Amino acid sequence: MLSEIDRARSAMSYLDAGCDRDTWVRIGMAAKSVGLDVGEWIDWCSTGANYGGEREARAVWQSFRSDGGIGAATLFRLALDAGWQVSSKIRREINALPVNKVVKSSEKPVRETLDPRWLSYWQSLGPVCDVGREYLEARQCGLPPADGDLRFDPTGRHPSGYAGPCLVALVTDILTGAPISLHRTWVRSDGTKADLDPPRLLLGGHRKAGGVIRLWPDEAVTHGLAIAEGIETALSLARVFQPVWALIDAGNLSKFPPLSGIDTLTVAVDDDAAGVQAANTCAERWAAVDRDIALVETIHGA
Repeated sequence: MLSEIDRARSAMSYLDAGCDRDTWVRIGMAAKSVGLDVGEWIDWCSTGANYGGEREARAVWQSFRSDGGIGAATLFRLALDAGWQVSSKIRREINALPVNKVVKSSEKPVRETLDPRWLSYWQSLGPVCDVGREYLEARQCGLPPADGDLRFDPTGRHPSGYAGPCLVALVTDILTGAPISLHRTWVRSDGTKADLDPPRLLLGGHRKAGGVIRLWPDEAVTHGLAIAEGIETALSLARVFQPVWALIDAGNLSKFPPLSGIDTLTVAVDDDAAGVQAANTCAERWAAVDRDIALVETIHGA
């Protein structure tokens, strides 16, 4: 069982250091109250698109009081809202904490569009190569085109302080194509993910619902499209079906709307109850408007 300080480290790794300043300060106060040190704080801060440098991060940390009234519950609640997974028992314990110790989700606005600083970061990256390419090939994935929305950072910073090879995907609104978030995966050349907790992250404080990763650009989508939940699953599917997009999770896939100009949709069905239900729900929606639908099993290796 994780200690409270290890649980705090895990929770913090789900939070976006590029959040608004008020949330950033609250996270810092909570981290200090639970016993994290200034080095861990600086490592986490440095992953934010708006990082102001070590001097600022250190000065703000020193201004925090460990008894300032904001504790671990704030950190845990923010992480839960960002998708942090814990047991139902721990979740109940967190929910039972006094309201004044917890930041309610309504106090943390979710951005509808991608922070321009994160967009500039993504635009600075090149196409998938080196370890990123080796990772995908080891997983028997097809390689996306250079003008798709998957790119590669050889030294991507993880909230834990680790820096290493990272696939960085742009998440865009399904209907408008507007950038809304980033999805990052730290990888190894042998086809495994980096030994991090977690090895995959969406940006905190950004919208995921209604988002898609356009692994092939819109221009490549003419009459048919294949979709899957995860990036690796979609790119495994790309060995047979192209173009492909990734919907991130079952929730987005189940709500994938019929799009103009696409007559045929191929859906990869994840091998779990949520994946099966999502694929069936999506298929029913597209069939109801007279589109051709094909459901295929997830390709092993993804």
